[in-house]
Amino acid sequence: MNPRLFVLIAAFSGAALAAAAQPSSVPPISYPVTQGKTYKFEKIADGVYYASGGLGSNNVVIVNDDDVLIVDTGTTPQAARNFLADIRVLTNKPVKYVVNTHFHYDHTDGNQIFGPDVQIIAHDYVRTAIATFDVLNREPFTTSQKTNVPIQIDRLKQQIAAEKDAARKTSLSAQLSAVEQGFAQLKELKETPPTLTYSSKLVLHRGGREIDLLFLGRGHTGGDTVVFLPKEKIVATGDLMESRLAYMGDAFFDEWVTTLGELKKLDVNVVLPGHGIPFADKGLITAYQAYLTDFVSQATRLKGQGVSAEDAARRIDLTAHAKAFPQIEGPGADLRGVRRAYAWLDERAAR
Repeated sequence: MNPRLFVLIAAFSGAALAAAAQPSSVPPISYPVTQGKTYKFEKIADGVYYASGGLGSNNVVIVNDDDVLIVDTGTTPQAARNFLADIRVLTNKPVKYVVNTHFHYDHTDGNQIFGPDVQIIAHDYVRTAIATFDVLNREPFTTSQKTNVPIQIDRLKQQIAAEKDAARKTSLSAQLSAVEQGFAQLKELKETPPTLTYSSKLVLHRGGREIDLLFLGRGHTGGDTVVFLPKEKIVATGDLMESRLAYMGDAFFDEWVTTLGELKKLDVNVVLPGHGIPFADKGLITAYQAYLTDFVSQATRLKGQGVSAEDAARRIDLTAHAKAFPQIEGPGADLRGVRRAYAWLDERAAR
């Protein structure tokens, strides 16, 4: 498969099987695991779990004295229902708080299943985005879901038809069923913005636990929240910082680099990213700052030479960063990120 297409589909389609297949330079950290029907929960600290295996984002579960707070809700309402059902293997306490780290579909499209007794919390920008951006008819949803998932379904059908090995055919059929079910669930979607917003910092005290919601600056989007547990020295970063390459189609590139610098100042031992795996080495954050800086430098040069975004997406060469991000298998960048970089450069020039 073309490396750029692999990154595009695996990173942003919401297909958990494809996402799990991505290579990582991050050494895995061993945590106790509790397996639900859909989600795997890694126990990071007492009452703090990293959830993976569902459609969309990797989520975080924080079990407090009397209630539960979850970070992000996945790609579909059914994904969120599966998540809630699996949380029952950890606790019978009610989920009372949901935090959306940013507005992208794979972190917020499960919002609609929560009733009025649950507070959905996010940065002010997230409410504005979900309420006014027509998020189900714009990127990253349109390419990741409306375009790439049907491509993935067709490819799986072709593979199944050509496969001779019975066991492999069964495995591919199971993948196809999961992807088709996820795609069908998109018809149920209803844009659901947060019910409680903040601008810079919101502190929750739930029993003996302090939970800090922090806006460190614009980056991946205009309203990224990190969820910081100061006592446990854990931070959930959404897609502001992943353990792999992140989508850049809504980025504020120079501010992203600065915001990651603020993230590194937090006193944390473990980072729980919106995609990928937990990691402890802040050097990965530095590596991503370098990746972003290089990407912008090349995009700026090519735009200045009159190169189209489409050609620039083919010519940008980020292979120097492949050691930290082994998804990079050759030259090229996601066209959506390059288009955003070109638009951002125009915005900056107009200031």
